[in-house]
Amino acid sequence: MTPPAPQRTPETGPEAPERGSVPRPQSLMLSFFGIHVLGTGTALSSASVIDALARADVGEDAVRSTLTRMVGRGLLDRHRRGRRMYFSLTERAAAVLADGEERVRRTGAVNHAWDGTWTLVGFSLPESWRRERHDLRSRLVWAGFGPLQSGLWAAPGRVDVEPIAAELGLGDRIRAFHGQAAAPTEAGPLLRTAFDLDAIAADYRAFLARWGDDGPAPGDARDDLGRQLLLHTDWLELVRRDPYLPAEHLPEQWPAEAAERTFRALSERYDPGARRIAEGLLDRWDPHA
Repeated sequence: MTPPAPQRTPETGPEAPERGSVPRPQSLMLSFFGIHVLGTGTALSSASVIDALARADVGEDAVRSTLTRMVGRGLLDRHRRGRRMYFSLTERAAAVLADGEERVRRTGAVNHAWDGTWTLVGFSLPESWRRERHDLRSRLVWAGFGPLQSGLWAAPGRVDVEPIAAELGLGDRIRAFHGQAAAPTEAGPLLRTAFDLDAIAADYRAFLARWGDDGPAPGDARDDLGRQLLLHTDWLELVRRDPYLPAEHLPEQWPAEAAERTFRALSERYDPGARRIAEGLLDRWDPHA
């Protein structure tokens, strides 16, 4: 039986919010739960989540509606304890956040160790399968692939395609190969065909423009907790869109590494204060105790 396709929400799948847009409340919420809840097994009261997200200038109504939507999308579990409502991560959300954490902690913003291997994915879906085609393309983008031509996508390096096929129930419709480019095909032009290098670079430059002078404007965040949430959300959305391309084939003055240095420096600056604020602010409860 074909499993249902995943919901196509920008913050829980391959599609990131539009380039240059203000982070959506759900993106900020996921960053918040990823930093302060993932791995603890605890749930947070709605009141403390409202207080925390207010630091990033998200209003109470937006927080409440976002919590409700995230429960409906299978990202949060809701627990009633007396008159208070608590929220914990589902297994699905924990997996999404663990993937994001791995991407944030990945060594280097560009790939200095590429061995010339490509992963190629070919597929052919009926014209009526619009949703399945959309979901497959989204998952391929999430995994670092770019389109070479109709029905043929490529990613530098060895990418495990089997989980994508299994998740979407398309194992009999996808063909995957590992190999290297052969003459007359060259890696540099291939990258420029499959990926919009100008748009990726523009994303990094926008990040540097926003964060390069000691972070956001004072009105964007009230304290280190708010600044931490904005910073991590911006960076995670960036690296989710970046296919981690080989350094030797990128244009000169590629801005990714400068952006990464800025992120890590500001993260070290904000994190201690943010954790102190969160420790005194958050109302935690272990629903499994």
